[in-house]
Amino acid sequence: MDRAALLGLSRLCALWAALLALFPCGAQGNWMWLGIASFGVPEKLGCANLPLNSRQKELCKRKPYLLPSIREGARLGIQECRSQFRHERWDCRVAAAPSAASPLFGYELSSGTKETAFIYAVMAAGLVHAVTRSCSAGNMTECSCDTTLQNGGSASEGWHWGGCSDDVQYGMWFSRKFLDFPIRNTTGNESKVLSAMNLHNNEAGRQAVARLMSVDCRCHGVSGSCAVKTCWKTMSSFEKIGHFLKDKYEHSVQVSDKIKRKMRRREKDQRKVPIRKEDLLYIHKSPNYCVEDKKIGIPGTQGRECNRTSEGAGGCNLLCCGRGYNTHVVRHVERCECKFIWCCYVRCRRCESMTDVHTCK
Repeated sequence: MDRAALLGLSRLCALWAALLALFPCGAQGNWMWLGIASFGVPEKLGCANLPLNSRQKELCKRKPYLLPSIREGARLGIQECRSQFRHERWDCRVAAAPSAASPLFGYELSSGTKETAFIYAVMAAGLVHAVTRSCSAGNMTECSCDTTLQNGGSASEGWHWGGCSDDVQYGMWFSRKFLDFPIRNTTGNESKVLSAMNLHNNEAGRQAVARLMSVDCRCHGVSGSCAVKTCWKTMSSFEKIGHFLKDKYEHSVQVSDKIKRKMRRREKDQRKVPIRKEDLLYIHKSPNYCVEDKKIGIPGTQGRECNRTSEGAGGCNLLCCGRGYNTHVVRHVERCECKFIWCCYVRCRRCESMTDVHTCK
């Protein structure tokens, strides 16, 4: 093992120890894999040294070529979570250097809140997206394009299936195998309810990828007449999937903290309304993200930059929780009005500008 791999392994051990100290064992298999996003080339460490449960390690040993996709899936999910919530009171903060005091996501991973629901859904979706994209790119031997669509279409309408349709079903299969932790392996009512919630939200993330599949076509014909079209199915951008899941987060469903045969809505008068596969579920209401709570790792919004003119989530009124904001002037210096001088250099002016920056009190 080379020096870089040893350094990565030492960082991984520190992260793993910190996370194990913070969360119950029944939940670890569902989130420990996110640590893979911190390493450039996880396959150099080997499956045995990665933050995976025993079932995931066995799957990793059988399919080591999927490690880059697993890492990319974790990266996609983390990046999209931060992007979707960058202006919110909870900003999906990820620790740059995870430790016992500041784990990768922290309290939200096991709190059973709407934030937990979004994290699990976006991570499962990220894994589906990354694995499916790798299949379509021809990076793996056991999956490629979706062959079920070949030789179909509508001759009367002048189109047929062709090209390389994304095989999202393989990506969903692998995501289930890799992430879903069986409820029977958990003990205690609260752990069982949380596990059932996480399993549902995992599947909601996967369903989002499948639901947002689109059809792309290319025209063929004399002088671009488009007499015949070749069409294929493709996944939406992960940003679009993130927007879809954020909307589901905004309309998430609170469920009972007691599990019977299946998950039930918390409100008794709403229990006849079915829970859909794409709904995000949560058990507990979200904490107050306005003020710092060191006990559960909430930083509060003090010092966050806000938009004075916005009435939306990133506006000073909402983000600062009514506490008001401070304004200070920031001086920016940059090169401007650059011109090419013959021969051969570029001459620029040095321009200064002043900008008002507003931060929450």
